[in-house]
Amino acid sequence: MRHSKKDLKTFYVRTYGCQMNELDTEIMVGTLEERGLTRTQNEKAADLLIFNTCSVRDLAERKVMGKVGQLGRSKRRESVIGVTGCMANAKKDSLFRKLPHIDFVLGTNNIHDLNHVLDDVMATGKQTFRTDQQFTTELDYQGAVRDDKVKAFISIIRGCDKYCTYCVVPYTRGPEVSRELTDIVQECEKLAGNGYKEITLLGQNVNSFGKDKPEMKKLFHDLLYEIDKIDGIERIRFMTSHPVDITRELMEAIRDLNSVCEFVHFPIQAGSSRILRKMHRIYTKEQYLEKVAMLREIVPNVALGTDIIVGFPTETDEEFEMTYDVLKELEYDVAFLFAYSPRQGTPAMRWVDDVPEEVKQERLHSLIELQNEITAKKQQQMIGKTVEILVEDVGRRDDQTVKGRTRCWKNTIFPGTKKDIGKLVKVKVHGYNHQTLMGTV
Repeated sequence: MRHSKKDLKTFYVRTYGCQMNELDTEIMVGTLEERGLTRTQNEKAADLLIFNTCSVRDLAERKVMGKVGQLGRSKRRESVIGVTGCMANAKKDSLFRKLPHIDFVLGTNNIHDLNHVLDDVMATGKQTFRTDQQFTTELDYQGAVRDDKVKAFISIIRGCDKYCTYCVVPYTRGPEVSRELTDIVQECEKLAGNGYKEITLLGQNVNSFGKDKPEMKKLFHDLLYEIDKIDGIERIRFMTSHPVDITRELMEAIRDLNSVCEFVHFPIQAGSSRILRKMHRIYTKEQYLEKVAMLREIVPNVALGTDIIVGFPTETDEEFEMTYDVLKELEYDVAFLFAYSPRQGTPAMRWVDDVPEEVKQERLHSLIELQNEITAKKQQQMIGKTVEILVEDVGRRDDQTVKGRTRCWKNTIFPGTKKDIGKLVKVKVHGYNHQTLMGTV
C-alpha cells in the first residue's frame, strides 16, 4: 500500500478549461480545507495533487496528458494524484492505462464524492474511479472557497441536452439539471452580504434554466428578476447562451433590470445553414440573424460575444465565406475562434476530418484578422466616452493603476490604488492598447 492517512496535509489544484471548472475547483478547495488540508501553490511540496481537466479542445487534453505523464516519470511518487473534470468522464478508467501512476479519477457529477474517494485511496492504496453519467447530488456551493472577493461564479444549471455533433459536453456532464431557484437566490444573498458586487450565472446553457423542472414554474428570466432585487449585487452576468433558447422575455429583462449587464454571449458557430444542420445547432443562419436583430432592437447598447468553428467536416470555401460575412456584418465585441478538432465520443468523430489542417489555419487566421480590425474600430469608438467600471484588481505592473471591466465586458485600466477594489467608478476613456481600454476617473 502506497499511502497512509497521515500523509495528506497539503494539496495543490490546477484548473484547465471553462468557468464551470473554476467553480468546481472552488467547491473542491472548500471540501479539502474543511477536511483539514492546507492549499499550497507549490506543486512539488503538495501531498495531494488534483488536475481539474477539460475535454472541449484537443489542446487542453494534450496539456493534461503531458503534465500528468511527466509526474509519472519523476522520482517523487509519494503524493496522491487525482484527475477530475471533463476528461475524467470522457476517458473514465482508461486514464489508468495511459497514466498508471494516478490514484483516482473523479467525474464532473461526482465532486461530492471527493472525501469518500480520498478515504478509499488512503485505506486501500488501490486506484479508484467514480464517473456518473448524471448529476444527482446537490453540491455544497456555499462551502466554495473563492480567491476573488469582488466577483463570484454561481452554477444555476449543469449538463446539456443539445447534443451538438462536435461537442463532448453532454457526454462529460450529462443531461441538464437545474438548481432550485431558492437555493440560488440564497447563495446570491450570502455573497452580497459578504461584499460581492458581481455574480456570473453559469451553465452549459443558462437559457434552459427551469425547463427540466416544470413544477418550479420559473424560467431563466424569472431568476434574473429575483436576483436583481438583492441589495448589494451591482452586476449580473451569465454564460453560456444557446441561441434557440434566448427568448424575448430574457431580452426584456436585460433591458429592464439595472443589475443585468448588457452583454450576451450568443455563439453562432458557423455562417452556413447546411453546416449548422450538420453541427446539430437546431437553428438556421436566418433564424439566428433574426434573434440578433430582435435583441439589438430591444437592447440597443447590447454587446455580443460569439464562438465560431472553422474547418468543420465538409465545410467548403463558399461556406467559410458565409461565416466570414456574418462576422463582418454583426461586428461582435468578443469572438472566440477555433479550428475544428475531432473529439472522441462525439458523432462528428465518425466523419472524415476532410478539411486539410493548413486550410483550417488559413481560415482561422483570416477570421482573427477580421476580428482584430472590428475590435480596433470598436475601441476607437470608445475614446472620449465615459464608462462605468467595477474595480476588480490592481494593475499588473504597479500599485498606481487598477483594472476592471465595463458592463459590456471591456477590460479597462486606469490610475487608482488597492483601496478602490470593489468600487464602481466612472472612467473617461482616452486610449486603448489591443483589447484593453485606458482612461482616467
